[in-house]
Amino acid sequence: MDEHAAGPAPGLRDAMAGLVPLPGRLRPWQVETLDHVGLAELLTAHGSPVNLIDPEPLTANAAALVAAGAELGVTVRICFARKANKALALVDQAAAAGHGIDVSSDDELAQVLARGVEPEKVILTAAVKPARVLDRAIRAGVAISVDSADELAAIRACAAANGIFARIAPRVAPDLPHRPLSRFGLPVGEVRGLLTDPGAHVEVVGLHVHLDGYDIGDRVVMLHRMLDLVEQTGATLRFVDLGGGIPIRYLDDPAPWQEFWQAHRAGLLGDGPEQTWRNKGLGLAVHGGQIHGAPAVYPAWQETIVGDWLRQILDGTPAGGAGESAAVRLRRLGLALQLEPGRALLEGCGLTAARVEARKQLADGSWLAVLAMNRTQCRSAADDFLVDPILLPNPDPAADRSPAAEGFLVGAYCIEAELITLRRMRFPRGLAVGDIVVFVNTAGYLMHIVESASHQMPLARNLIRVGAGWQLDPLDGLPDR
Repeated sequence: MDEHAAGPAPGLRDAMAGLVPLPGRLRPWQVETLDHVGLAELLTAHGSPVNLIDPEPLTANAAALVAAGAELGVTVRICFARKANKALALVDQAAAAGHGIDVSSDDELAQVLARGVEPEKVILTAAVKPARVLDRAIRAGVAISVDSADELAAIRACAAANGIFARIAPRVAPDLPHRPLSRFGLPVGEVRGLLTDPGAHVEVVGLHVHLDGYDIGDRVVMLHRMLDLVEQTGATLRFVDLGGGIPIRYLDDPAPWQEFWQAHRAGLLGDGPEQTWRNKGLGLAVHGGQIHGAPAVYPAWQETIVGDWLRQILDGTPAGGAGESAAVRLRRLGLALQLEPGRALLEGCGLTAARVEARKQLADGSWLAVLAMNRTQCRSAADDFLVDPILLPNPDPAADRSPAAEGFLVGAYCIEAELITLRRMRFPRGLAVGDIVVFVNTAGYLMHIVESASHQMPLARNLIRVGAGWQLDPLDGLPDR
């Protein structure tokens, strides 16, 4: 457990857990917030669900990465990946700590500039860059990650129309033989050509790469590949950028994570209780009595995280193990290492709370807790978020409680698959209307990345912790938000 975790909170986890409990890490402010009366008031005032955000942990999370670089003499530039959470209070927190912002759309860029973030601390990495966002970025002086020849042509045309130079950071395709082809990046040869002869109306200020997953070895290879390009061409750049994918832990202990996957595999094979709704595989499947596939969820426990992860990358040498480390080369070339963390900066920054509106018992005896939320409001692109929510029982002595039960959390969409989490849960104190379910550590990618207002249901309100109270995030006051 690190110094930021609050440790076990007696009684908080007694009312709900998975068949194999996966207790999520809690910060002190989160423990303080887990009060039924206070949350019930917020849900009454703002609707269910509600996102609760404390921006403060972002500062220390970013500082840990900067410090890891500094230990090896490397300047680490942090650009908060705003796509991970749309709250403007988090932009303000990052900027106040001296960090930059990574934006992925015109609205994100316009809002960041309107908050007073310095353009030279902003990078535009959007997968799609229409003319409007290119024009805004170029006129402001924001660096643009270039992903294709067509994008580069559009950037040149826009810069020429404005009579200025565009600041660009070509994205290098991660061409690694053991990885599937990536949709992102330019071939190394094209990047080399841009460094040798940038051409009209562009200034190359950095190099950029996007890698799925958290593999240290792949990042070492791609970091050295970018440094090779700089040395081979003699280009004068300001940074090389490894993007995001900085691992964190949602759990304090690896044992529950290992136990869950052992139990889940047994359930899939019929050798133990099913851990998920209709025995969903979470990336695994049974063929011929054998389990195939790989987990399609975020690894809630990872051995090497944050600063230790970054130090290993900076200590890494080129393939073969000979030569200078990445840290030595960065220092020698006078280059900063830029990172675009989202989840890693938002660890400990969020909770999502929802009200139990109804209960029902199925024919097999399972109970459903019907929550006033939908599955997009606590979900990323992964198959599920495998951390136990916390159930705060309705304190009203007149509340009609079910007996102790097992079952599932379901949501508001009118489809059979509308489960908030696929895991089968235990409810030792039963269920009652007016109970509150709280999902922990949701700020990074879980609140907003796939949220939907389908069925014309309003999006969740985002409340920022200010002193002992809560305020709507400034974004919630903007039109159409």
